[in-house]
Amino acid sequence: MMSNSQIDNLPSVAVVILNWNGKFFLEKYLPSILKSNYKNLQIIIADNASTDDSVNFIKEYYSKIKIIKNKTNDGFAKGYNNSLKQVSADYFVLLNSDVEVTPNWIEPIVTLMETDKKIAACQPKILSEQNKQLFEYAGAAGGWIDKFGYPFARGRIFENIEFDNGQYEDVQPCFWATGAAMFVRSTVFKQLNGFDEYFFAHQEEIDLCWRMQLSGYKIYVQPKSVVYHLGGGTLPKGNSKKTYLNFRNNLIMIYKNTFGFSLFVKLYVRIMLDAVAAYKALFSGDIKYFFAVVKAHIHFTIWFLFHQKRSLFVKKSMKELSGTYNGSILWQYYFKKKKVFSEIINSK
Repeated sequence: MMSNSQIDNLPSVAVVILNWNGKFFLEKYLPSILKSNYKNLQIIIADNASTDDSVNFIKEYYSKIKIIKNKTNDGFAKGYNNSLKQVSADYFVLLNSDVEVTPNWIEPIVTLMETDKKIAACQPKILSEQNKQLFEYAGAAGGWIDKFGYPFARGRIFENIEFDNGQYEDVQPCFWATGAAMFVRSTVFKQLNGFDEYFFAHQEEIDLCWRMQLSGYKIYVQPKSVVYHLGGGTLPKGNSKKTYLNFRNNLIMIYKNTFGFSLFVKLYVRIMLDAVAAYKALFSGDIKYFFAVVKAHIHFTIWFLFHQKRSLFVKKSMKELSGTYNGSILWQYYFKKKKVFSEIINSK
């Protein structure tokens, strides 16, 4: 058993769960989080103005858990930014309310990040809560990005989800760490002013990780840490608002973090590919998807004209960022029929 002095010498970790009307998830998944073995740990519920009984439930059954109340629901990005200003810890763990954790999920990541102070963010291996042999869509075994800004992951290419057969057990750098279970060095999060609040939700963690890499930091995945994610708890798959946010935020992210002539090439290609996806959906009868993409492009233009803020961190060298694929994931997936991460990364 650790003494108080030994516990104090451990890096402090704050698991912060952003909640919005998630009483069901808190009831189901909080018990696993409370069984975490890490000693220098605090668990915090950051509530985004829930209208259900979430807060009262925590007060009644988990009175020792700190609650931070945001006055309005301003989404994932601003909700976390506001909440984390009120949290003091060496490491923040941004954890979705629909995640089940394992008892030793914290130690492997903290140990890794302590060995290299340049690691600013790290994620565990994310498996499906509904089928624990499958990787989970949101992050799998580490996030990557292709030449035209399409995110994918080790273990997940678009809709194709791999079984976890131990193929991605190595610790390695990646491009982005999932916002579903994201370990962040608190000093770096504050240095970079946290998430871009304009994003509201979706891909804000990719934007943050991109800015971290441009600032000289690293992003890692540590598969010795394992969690199980339900997914789709707030905005389910196929939701038109989710489609809109993903398309809009991806364009904003590309503009903010790409420099030189490649920016114009990348944006032009992406806008053309988005248009193809939109018309394909329209001709397939998915009118909501079509208008979500149109709305995303209109609002990207408005952002460009009135709200844009380029990344403050200009790349100092031409060294390739970690977790990037210098090709088209669309081409590999749809035309070459390669649907597994290892096949695509090793292809020429």
